[in-house]
Amino acid sequence: MDASPTCPSAVALTMQALILDSPKPVAQNPLRLASCDAPSPGPGEIRVQVHVCGICHTDLHTVVGDLPLPRLPLIPGHQVVGTVDAVGPGARRFRIGARVGLAWLHSACGTCRFCSRGAENLCEAARFTGYHTDGGYAQQTVAPEDFAYVIPKVFSDPEAAPLLCAGIVGYRALRLSEARPGGRLGLYGFGASAHITLQVARHLGADVYVFSRGREHLRLAEELGAVWTGRAEETPPRKLHSAILFAPAGGLVLRALENLEKGGTLALAGITMSAIPELDYRKHLYHEKTVRSVTNSTRADGEALLRIAAEIPVRPQIESFPLEEANRALQLLADGRINGAGVLEVKSEGAEDSRVRGSK
Repeated sequence: MDASPTCPSAVALTMQALILDSPKPVAQNPLRLASCDAPSPGPGEIRVQVHVCGICHTDLHTVVGDLPLPRLPLIPGHQVVGTVDAVGPGARRFRIGARVGLAWLHSACGTCRFCSRGAENLCEAARFTGYHTDGGYAQQTVAPEDFAYVIPKVFSDPEAAPLLCAGIVGYRALRLSEARPGGRLGLYGFGASAHITLQVARHLGADVYVFSRGREHLRLAEELGAVWTGRAEETPPRKLHSAILFAPAGGLVLRALENLEKGGTLALAGITMSAIPELDYRKHLYHEKTVRSVTNSTRADGEALLRIAAEIPVRPQIESFPLEEANRALQLLADGRINGAGVLEVKSEGAEDSRVRGSK
């Protein structure tokens, strides 16, 4: 692993950032707050003054070491909303002060067999924000301008942040589940991604059934229009045409398949998954049921999700934390105690506050 400091020293501007030196249990506060040099944008890149950064289960998997890390130290975070405060050579897409969003996919090669067919999410040279590169748990971060999103004016910064991963991945999972108008869609696990996906699914005309162990999560699902809610071990009143498993619990794959109608599709939306128990072919898979995984997302997914989310408009349930409380926020996330989406508020000295809805 790269043992060099995560913050470059070639520029004078300093920033506050949360740095992961080595993975450890989240209860041990793996992130440290430090002052370091801000990054400089390279060719085709923009630097973003971070206003907010969403908190994601992938961040949790990163800091505790569930994922093999390609580099350390590292600044996590990949649901970034902020304003462009510097541009690198050749970068012309955004003006200084433009509001942008950054997501999990930091870059892709654009030429491999996967990128050539529109599957850049499978690119073997793909790099991911807050994983291969320093992310948004900081006052500044850099990214290729071609992988930044224009944020619809209807969303405030905190509302936009969870759309950039929870929303995008949920949208791709919704598509791959083959959910349809008038169909019955099951959501297993009800956190940041599922509560956005529910709103999109209802807009598309699906009836949504939600499975969760959290009482507050089920209450939120009902408020957002779920037609039925219950625990994962419960059987819904009718078979489901589609289902999405957000919880990283392999044992739920069996329950979800048992609840699927003939010809139904189950999409697995997590980046990690515990072991899936042995399947009984006739009980779980027969009658042309489909199981498919979801691997991050493409820029086309992101553009589509932001467009439809603005049309609805989706209203994410937000719980905000100051940047310095990221360890506590991740602990709450690990315990299932964030109802909706968690967002870190990042403050920069002298920065204009553009966190209100409709800001540019």
